[in-house]
Amino acid sequence: MARRAVHQIVAGFVEGDAISNHALALQKIFRAWGHGSEIFCPLRHISPRMRGRARDLAAHRAEARPGDLTLFHFSIGSETVDYFRALPAPRVLVYHNITPGRWFHALYDERERILDRGRGELAGLAALPDLCLADSAFNAEELVAAGFRHVEVMPIIVGDPLSRERPDEKFLRRWRDGLKNILFVGRVVPNKRFEDLLKAFAAYRRFVGRDARLLLVGSYMGLERYLALLKNLARELGLDNVLFTNHVRADQLAGFYRVADLFLCASEHEGFCIPLLEAMAADVPVLAYAAGAVPETLGGSGVLYREKDYPRIAEMMALLLADGPLRRGVVARQRARLAAFDPGLLERRLKGHLTRWLAP
Repeated sequence: MARRAVHQIVAGFVEGDAISNHALALQKIFRAWGHGSEIFCPLRHISPRMRGRARDLAAHRAEARPGDLTLFHFSIGSETVDYFRALPAPRVLVYHNITPGRWFHALYDERERILDRGRGELAGLAALPDLCLADSAFNAEELVAAGFRHVEVMPIIVGDPLSRERPDEKFLRRWRDGLKNILFVGRVVPNKRFEDLLKAFAAYRRFVGRDARLLLVGSYMGLERYLALLKNLARELGLDNVLFTNHVRADQLAGFYRVADLFLCASEHEGFCIPLLEAMAADVPVLAYAAGAVPETLGGSGVLYREKDYPRIAEMMALLLADGPLRRGVVARQRARLAAFDPGLLERRLKGHLTRWLAP
């Protein structure tokens, strides 16, 4: 008897995207277990560079067989929700959280609309999944509050993908010029509170010194209006040495972590936050605002702040940049925390969740 297949459905499939990378990691695991496994996505939402790694959602009906297991990655409103709703069991919902649309009001109307749509669709799915896998306890609590049952916490499997990337030496020399590099990685979106990063950096320059730059690494596609507001704020604060990179290649991203002296996060809504793990794996001390799933992901490592008191944040930045024993202690705790996200450990945990459907 042929083993049942394990297919995945995603709303979008783009290089460098956390959910896309997670789906690829799961596909590799399912295939290693001996199951057929494909990733399906509406064709227009598969980026050209990823066309060979995902298939058109329309092909799923012909590919799927009765009894196959379907994992649906849910993070935004889309036509994939109705498709998942119509599928036969067994069905697994993989919940990555949905950013409340209010964060995008007057900045990106279309994104606000589809996020609100996703939030509205969430409760309507509560009775359908045979299992729900949430990236974090923070996400799991949202599902339980919305009426979902059979909810388990299953962190994103990421490993250490940047360790395979080799930044160009010329790139590294460019950013190792004597200035301290304060880094944040993430899409330029309002819930990540880039305004607060700029204000904290301004406080650092005022109260500590002008020996640092702020590197803001992430795509701002579709958020050009927000980017313009941020650049205007930087001018009002008298800031230079602030760089918005837009999208970067994987080797460049690895390079920015290599040259970083501090990872600073001010986000107020995160369902997991993979860049925290990337910073930890690169031995970059993390200073982060205690909101959403951030404290859970850090798990007692890094350094958290609970108020947006910019002079106080600047003081904490200065200590983490200059105090060697403190830096080493923070990095050691971060390294220890990474053990909780070991891919082998998480694979065994995943197998335990899915055994009832995948056992021979």
